[in-house]
Amino acid sequence: MLKHLGKAQSYARPALTNFRVGAVVRGISGAIYLGANLEFPGESLGQTVHAEQAALSNAFMHDEPGIEAMAVSAAPCGHCRQFLYEFAGGREIDILLPGQPAITLSALLPQPFGPRDLNVIEGPLTRTKIAIQNVEGDPVRAARYAAANSYAPYSNSPSGVAIRSRRGNVYRGSYIENAAFNPSLSPLQVALVEMAMADEDFSNIAEVVLAEAANNSISQLSVTKSVLAVIAPHAEFRLLPRAK
Repeated sequence: MLKHLGKAQSYARPALTNFRVGAVVRGISGAIYLGANLEFPGESLGQTVHAEQAALSNAFMHDEPGIEAMAVSAAPCGHCRQFLYEFAGGREIDILLPGQPAITLSALLPQPFGPRDLNVIEGPLTRTKIAIQNVEGDPVRAARYAAANSYAPYSNSPSGVAIRSRRGNVYRGSYIENAAFNPSLSPLQVALVEMAMADEDFSNIAEVVLAEAANNSISQLSVTKSVLAVIAPHAEFRLLPRAK
């Protein structure tokens, strides 16, 4: 995992800090997932995606059933410790840092607040999922599928995004909530992680489709359009109701 950190860092897009962070997650399936930090100049700092969040969302979008360990090139901030705690699902996992002995998540976050404090039992990786669908090349179906597989137990407002690039690739992003609310990832952020991990530039975004129900208690519309105005101002945008 530590050997993969350099590769993970190569995907970073630190437009504001020039500080590259890489993260590597090992799932209980044995699969390895990479992540890197993404920053968006001209946009609120709250839209920044941390490398740890990117790696975890990568695992989420690939239907990984659980997390065993994480390696990261710099010590996780409090924001990421909170996000990781929910993904760990109450399990003890190891955090690996270059040149240092492994440390447990409980040592980094000794008195956690999490889903069970809000009477939520399922975690991001143990949520009920719908069957895998073939959505390749179809951003409308991809956005609806992403919405149906999102993790939104606190707002009950599932949503999903699909990005179609000028190369014809379609990247999905499901909304991922967190018990502390602020570390939550919007569906656009998750889709942008998928695009970054494919090493495709955001300037290639041709179309973005957002799927969410009209009766959601919160909406991803304003934040999606705000970020797109910065990174892909000429992209086509569509909002459509989430399929029931």
